Amino acid sequence: MMNYLVTASHRSEYPNPLVLQNGDRVTIGELYQGPENWDHWIYCSTNEHSGGWVPEQIIKRLPDTNTGRVIQDYSALEMNVDEGDLVHVNRQLNGWCWCVRPKDGAQGWVPVSHLSPQPTSP
Repeated sequence: MMNYLVTASHRSEYPNPLVLQNGDRVTIGELYQGPENWDHWIYCSTNEHSGGWVPEQIIKRLPDTNTGRVIQDYSALEMNVDEGDLVHVNRQLNGWCWCVRPKDGAQGWVPVSHLSPQPTSP
């Protein structure tokens, strides 16, 4: 786990994030395309949820369909952060980091572009 300093604020646009369990079936939608270089994110939905962005790497596509199964637990929760916040990064994937903010325990995805690695103290 590495420490990072938040260099730019980020606010989630998704107040009701998609949460998936290993084995859940999803309907596969559009592949994210944008200037941010956030490759390999697919918009997926379930019977219970209208949808959210899911890393392509955790979806096993079912042959000849627009459906798939997720191969690990996943949450699309984005964390609201402010410039100057300190976070711990647990995982980096497709231009985003899964972070934990030590001061309050908040967790979620934050764009890598909004983070700067900090040296760890000995």
